[in-house]
Amino acid sequence: MEVFLIKALQLMLSLSILVLLHEGGHFFFSKLFGVRVEKFYLFFDPWFHLFEFKPKNSDTTYGLGWLPLGGYCKISGMIDESFDTEQMKQPEQPYEFRSKPAWQRLLIMIGGVLVNFVLALFIYSMILFHWGDNYVATRDMSYGMKFNTEAKALGFQDKDILVSTDLGEFKTFDGNLYRNLSEAKQVNIIRQGKPMTLNLPGDLNMLDMIKSSPRFVDLYVPLQIDSVMKDSPASKLGLAKGDKILAINNKKVVSFNEFQIELGRVEDVLASAETPQDSARALTAQVTYLKASGDTVKSSVLLKSTEEGVKFGFYNHPVLLDYKITHVNYGFFESFPAGIKYGWNVLAGYVGDMKYVFSKEGAKSLGGFGALGSLFPSVWDWHAFWLMTAFLSIILAFMNILPIPALDGGHVFFLLYEIITGRKPGDKFMERAEYIGFGILILLLVVANLNDVLRLFGIL
Repeated sequence: MEVFLIKALQLMLSLSILVLLHEGGHFFFSKLFGVRVEKFYLFFDPWFHLFEFKPKNSDTTYGLGWLPLGGYCKISGMIDESFDTEQMKQPEQPYEFRSKPAWQRLLIMIGGVLVNFVLALFIYSMILFHWGDNYVATRDMSYGMKFNTEAKALGFQDKDILVSTDLGEFKTFDGNLYRNLSEAKQVNIIRQGKPMTLNLPGDLNMLDMIKSSPRFVDLYVPLQIDSVMKDSPASKLGLAKGDKILAINNKKVVSFNEFQIELGRVEDVLASAETPQDSARALTAQVTYLKASGDTVKSSVLLKSTEEGVKFGFYNHPVLLDYKITHVNYGFFESFPAGIKYGWNVLAGYVGDMKYVFSKEGAKSLGGFGALGSLFPSVWDWHAFWLMTAFLSIILAFMNILPIPALDGGHVFFLLYEIITGRKPGDKFMERAEYIGFGILILLLVVANLNDVLRLFGIL
């Protein structure tokens, strides 16, 4: 419960910052061009609100709603998700959105997206200035990588070290590495200390690479016990720090990756068990292990079945601790070009990955507030918090600029049409488009959060 609350609070704080500043972008340009803002709210307020006030001599009511799904800035004379059609029937007023020239209305509509994107670049810059850039370079991962059968069919071998492709050098082991590999025609590796080049098709499906089990490529993790959980199968065997498991159910395992695969096979057998006796047989494992003293022992143990899967009950030695960490410091002024480059690469990667959303697997990977919350760490870490806030700011900027009615991008699309053709879409058309766009957004929201629920119960 504590972990859930920490993640939920981080998500709520992050989204609150982003929504306030996003709506602040609309508010700023509205005020700049003399457009009245009737309401400025954090969170939605159907039926009632938690708090509101209206400063003296101000046209704007500021408030806090009760439904933490965003916020809004109600602009006079604008057809938006408030569906205030009565106002649009009244004579046009000079302080209304609709009375302003198209270029001013365009700036008002892109104000929120502009603020979110600039905010992300600023946060990335300040992260680099305050913490610097810390990472383990792939070329320094001396144990190499672990590859699945699809990767091995392309010429990879376990313990190969990934260095670069024809698209650029790998920085560290992250999503960009998969993105790079999926589009590359050639990859440069180090195999047994010697540089080599492999040819790649250039059109691998990144989603399949990540979602396959085992994944296309993963860190090669030597199997070595770091610590043992109390009253676990590992403790009952007498395993301790420094011991190595050599085989499970007579299947040789030399890496933690292979050990996890063998536990997965136990889970598969357990899933088909029909009686308690079948379950007990499935969970009984023959284990061969090497003690730190040099003695080899073979014994049987009853594995533990939990909601998260079959557990052995030990922590493996953290492989990243064995690698050199590259640290790059940035001065205040140096941090801005570096932060802008970092943020632009994040945006480019996110936009490039959008093509997978329209596939069957991509639709399944859509997530709502639960998926967003899971991205935050289980302990409060300001570095991780600001990294995630910057990433969400880029997502919010990109999603809002999509040409879907009811989003900022929908309004921008119709305004660009007006600027190019000189013809303004009618109010009735805009109202219908707003209803359609709002329906699309509600559908996406339902699907994304339904996916979260299905994943929670192991259905998806």
